[in-house]
Amino acid sequence: MTRARRALLSVSDKTGIQKFGHSLYERGFEILSTGGTAHVLREAGLEVTDVAEVTGHSEIMDGRVKTLHPAIHGPLLARREVSGDMAALEERGYKTIDLVAVNLYPFRETVAQGDVPVVDAMTQVDIGGPTMIRAAAKNYEHVWVVIDPADYGRVIEALDGNGDSQGLRGELARKVFSHMSAYDAAVAGFLGEKDSGGTPASASIPGTGAGFSGEGTVPDRLELRYEVISELRYGENPDQAAAFYSPEGSALSGVSSLQKHHGKGLSYNNLLDLDGALCSLSPFALSPRPAVCIVKHTTPCGLAIGNSVEVAFLRALATDPVSAFGSVIAINRRVDVDGANAIRKLFVECVVAPGFTDGAMEVLTQKRNIRILSFPDHDEASPSIPISEDSLKVFDASLGRDRDAMRTARFLAAHGRDPEPLVVRGIYGGLLAQTPPLPPFFGIEDPEWRTVTAREATSGETEDLAFAWAAVYGVKSNAILLARGGATIGIGAGQMSRIDASRLAVQKAADAGLDLQGCVLASDAFFPFADGVEAAAAAGVRAIIQPGGSIRDKEVIAAADKAGIAMIFTGRRLFRH
Repeated sequence: MTRARRALLSVSDKTGIQKFGHSLYERGFEILSTGGTAHVLREAGLEVTDVAEVTGHSEIMDGRVKTLHPAIHGPLLARREVSGDMAALEERGYKTIDLVAVNLYPFRETVAQGDVPVVDAMTQVDIGGPTMIRAAAKNYEHVWVVIDPADYGRVIEALDGNGDSQGLRGELARKVFSHMSAYDAAVAGFLGEKDSGGTPASASIPGTGAGFSGEGTVPDRLELRYEVISELRYGENPDQAAAFYSPEGSALSGVSSLQKHHGKGLSYNNLLDLDGALCSLSPFALSPRPAVCIVKHTTPCGLAIGNSVEVAFLRALATDPVSAFGSVIAINRRVDVDGANAIRKLFVECVVAPGFTDGAMEVLTQKRNIRILSFPDHDEASPSIPISEDSLKVFDASLGRDRDAMRTARFLAAHGRDPEPLVVRGIYGGLLAQTPPLPPFFGIEDPEWRTVTAREATSGETEDLAFAWAAVYGVKSNAILLARGGATIGIGAGQMSRIDASRLAVQKAADAGLDLQGCVLASDAFFPFADGVEAAAAAGVRAIIQPGGSIRDKEVIAAADKAGIAMIFTGRRLFRH
């Protein structure tokens, strides 16, 4: 049988290629192929023409050069309606190539393994594949180009006359150029990291192997490639369109990696609150006790530790039960029946935890609309939320170094993520990018803390101060947090002045009927005036933890000494705008 059309198949990912090859062959295509792909196709009983037969030139340099030849690229680039192009093919005895199915060497997957030698990484930089798909995409009006196995079925349907063939050709061509942009950016980011000893000169954000930059180091060029995970019903408000995106070609991480087990689809505001909840929970990744964080509008309205999930939840809820209505709850332990029974009494939008017992799921799923989510691939017997071994090594290595070195070793321990190069945030007219913050882990002593008052904190106060400092990390600035016994009792968030945040925290505690006497206070930034300390003393605060660094620190310390308050300076600000 004479075959009028030709398809060139040369894929790294062999998923579905045998079926696709058979489908093309049945529709009159001659199959051209190379190396491993040709072997797989022949195993499936297909008749295959080696590319070397077409070029008249065998592969050289261990396969580094095999398709880079005019006998391949002439047939790909020839414009069928241009007589000169077709005459050039005929003169040289070349026949057109009508379809190309190629996916590239797994460069990003290779460098994502970490600590990959340059020589090994560069072996996975594809040359022939990108050249072929770019040529085919340039000539998409005449040549099908397929880089994603998920598109094989759509192409066959279009070849059979079903659907908009030309529209699909254009879509597949756009996919090629988008994919190549991300692929090239990954290589550039990897080389930038290696050339600068770990500091990327340019980076795709995130997940392109661009490396992990420390404080004060940002790339001079950002190339963002994201793909839609899901379209959302609407955005922050019903008159706004929205979708959820994840970094193209990277493993899912953070909120995008959560597994939903029950409930309605996640909304734009759910996703924002989940991000805030996981941020607020991250300092308790290493907590020896269960921790529960209740979040409303991306900031905690209650946070506590306890001997069980149930106890921690009830203590967190006591801080502000009114605001907790319609909240998102994040937990660092597997949820049991007792914890689930406590949670189900409250209207909750989402609950996320490392896992849930069968009994807990039975209890929670009685509420039809609650979204139940878990961290991916997590050992539910583990006492805390996921944190990678490499990340722990980075953190452990940073202890004992000076504060600047510790900041340089920053990473996101929250919900199992490895370090990402930058945190990117959109504003009207542009983007902001910064290195990610390091959570102040509860349960790990920070050698940079120093007592600045005459009175030192008692052991009990010190433990509460450590809890409060970890808990204030997730609170929107200006932030004041009051705590006692491993639980928040008042939170003042997002205020325009620190004294207003202090008043709000005290008022919240009073509204909830909680006693402030003997509590501790955490402030995410320094007190600019002594009035904040004076107000705290009047409310019953006995110890304060704050960054320090105000030009009026002496006045602030004097006010604390006058009130008999112990004060610790951390030397680190925790703004979260």
